[in-house]
Amino acid sequence: MKTKAQNKFENIATKITCWTGSSLAFGIAAGVVLTWLISGPFFKYSDTWQLVINTGTTIVTFLMVFLIQKSQNKDGKAIQLKLNELIAASRYASNRMVDIEDLTELELDVLHKYYAKLSEKAEADDDIHKSHSIDKANQQAQVKKAVASNNRAQA
Repeated sequence: MKTKAQNKFENIATKITCWTGSSLAFGIAAGVVLTWLISGPFFKYSDTWQLVINTGTTIVTFLMVFLIQKSQNKDGKAIQLKLNELIAASRYASNRMVDIEDLTELELDVLHKYYAKLSEKAEADDDIHKSHSIDKANQQAQVKKAVASNNRAQA
């Protein structure tokens, strides 16, 4: 359960993220840099003049990292939920794929090998529009082997 403060922070973060990605925000940032450049001769390109832009950009960058990460975390979670819904809704998809984002890198590599195997089996299939899950592909491969064995035995 989110608190009021968390909801307020999320609303503010969303608004700031949307605004900073706008053309207006880019124009303002470019204007600030241009103003800083033009002011150089008036301040004789002093160390303080340079420190102003360095400090300003460092602070803005530091804060934006957190806002961007929050936004990406939220987007990533939403995409994962949409994909989970598609997997759950498809009768041919393997439900084992729901929430695989929590697996380790090594576990994901093993899964990748299974899908490479699935791809090989799908390429060998006559119907390119047929959809398979890993389990279904293994079952079909066993059926094909049994049929081929029976055909050889009968010949």
